[in-house]
Amino acid sequence: QVQLVESGGGLVQAGGSLTLSCAASGSIFSRNVMGWYRQAPGKQRELVATITSGGNTNYADSVKGRFAISRDNVKNTMYLQMNSLKPEDTAVYYCNRVPLVIAYWGRGTQVTVSS
Repeated sequence: QVQLVESGGGLVQAGGSLTLSCAASGSIFSRNVMGWYRQAPGKQRELVATITSGGNTNYADSVKGRFAISRDNVKNTMYLQMNSLKPEDTAVYYCNRVPLVIAYWGRGTQVTVSS
């Protein structure tokens, strides 16, 4: 059974930094492209960063140059380093496979950026 648990969110001032973690259990992690998604209030969930099993990364334009995704295939953990945070980054952040699997959604971790 696959379980994804996000952590590391919090309240931070604009310009600050946070690092999110995604701990994966089950067989999802080693061979799949993984991604960080976010959902802001009143908006659809969007994909913000992806990483292949080999470490190739891709980012949404809105976070490019500010966020960095990484993964540890031994620890089955994925990270999202978020720098220069903006109020518009406020959202619940989730990890999932890419393409996503609805059954894999975790509870997410709330990131709130104050201006």
